[in-house]
Amino acid sequence: MDSKNSTEAKYIGVVGVGSFGAAIANILAAKNPVMVYARKQEVVDEINSSHSAQGKALAKNIIASNDPAQLCKSCDVLFFMIPSSGFQEVVKTFSPYLFPYHLIIHGTKGLCLNLKSGETLETVKKIKRSQILTMSEVILQETVAVRVGCLAGPNLSKELAQGQPAATVIASKYNEVILEGQSLLRSEKFQVYGNSDIIGVEISGVLKNIIAIASGALAGLGLGENAKGLLVSRGMVEMIHLGNALGGSIKSVMGLAGIGDLVTTCNSIHSRNFTVGYRLAKGETLDSILADMEEVAEGINTVRIIKAFLETADLRAPITENLYRVLFDDLEIEDALQFLMKYPFNVDVDFV
Repeated sequence: MDSKNSTEAKYIGVVGVGSFGAAIANILAAKNPVMVYARKQEVVDEINSSHSAQGKALAKNIIASNDPAQLCKSCDVLFFMIPSSGFQEVVKTFSPYLFPYHLIIHGTKGLCLNLKSGETLETVKKIKRSQILTMSEVILQETVAVRVGCLAGPNLSKELAQGQPAATVIASKYNEVILEGQSLLRSEKFQVYGNSDIIGVEISGVLKNIIAIASGALAGLGLGENAKGLLVSRGMVEMIHLGNALGGSIKSVMGLAGIGDLVTTCNSIHSRNFTVGYRLAKGETLDSILADMEEVAEGINTVRIIKAFLETADLRAPITENLYRVLFDDLEIEDALQFLMKYPFNVDVDFV
């Protein structure tokens, strides 16, 4: 094993060059050389020869490799920017080359399941909190890394790529991870806040995707701003109760990674989750929408996991429950909306 203090210049590593990974790699490249990991050789070649990844322009000081060992050897800090569906597998691929001195920050808003071999969500139907893993929990379970953080907030990749002003949250139990993330990413146009409640921040980023699908559906039905205000405020109440049950604090849901991200995603045609809801309301089937989406809408998997969690949690989450029925049980969106309008919410704010 190489000494951490070897004299070669250290790269900052970015694992995954989807739209968010590419945007973060470019922000990091303003201050440091960056090495990105892409699985496909043709993507690696494209980055190294023409400074672009699947058409997305990359800074000149970004190089690519498809060798996890090379990334882990060249980089002390790694940003994992991959969809949750492939997250566990990629972390396992990197695991043999990671050491406790590595600092890992992920930017994935999704959940994984910790099930026994052969079990799936379809076969178990009900899941407990201990069977749900946030991405930081996946990293801690699969590797010897200790200093783990999460990047979350209203970070629409398209706007980041255009250099528009934005902010994010780095959450970690370790102040050192927050400070390192801030020093690597912060610029005049990109503000980086810290938060010690990593689980709360991860859960907030995950749950807001559910509400974003519902918001897209409202827009697709042609409903107005009053309906959206109702959805966003009730959605936040639901996020707070669910976040609490999953081990996060109210404070994180109220912050940039919670309500900040919620408001952004519920208003954006650039959000993949919003787009799914919009297209559903226009009459498309879930299968046909998923077939032509280039990148994953994390909210769909999240709805399935949270619905299975609700079966054991003694908790009602009416937006999530009805969205599940729309996505997977052929409930008409109009009927789901009628149900929510009649739902007996007696109190406006019940969590303060």
